Amino acid sequence: MKRYLMIAAIGAICVGLFCSLPAFNQAQAQGKKAAPAAEKITVLNPLGTAPPITVKAMAEPLSTLDGKTLYLVNTGFPNTERLLEEYKKWFQANYPKTTIVDQRTGMSNLTPALKKELEEKADAVIFALGH
Repeated sequence: MKRYLMIAAIGAICVGLFCSLPAFNQAQAQGKKAAPAAEKITVLNPLGTAPPITVKAMAEPLSTLDGKTLYLVNTGFPNTERLLEEYKKWFQANYPKTTIVDQRTGMSNLTPALKKELEEKADAVIFALGH
């Protein structure tokens, strides 16, 4: 009985070793040499280095909105029209001397014409950007 277990164990080890070398066995069966070890390659990190950040001071807050021009800029994000309409109602009720201008622009950019208009005419701007 011990001899039978010993033969079975040796057979299992041989089968395990034989099955662990499939590429070598397949290459020999086809009469080919085994593949050489792979070359070493160099991999670069694609993240790179972020450019330095220039810190800018925040704009001074307005002391009052009375007599000022406030732009409400809609970027086209869903439901921003309703939000800006509520803002407009609130500002008209609480700051009746404030001029409120509605504008619309794209989600990804500010048109040069709108940028120039904001620089020249706006005292304050609220952008509805979403999320």
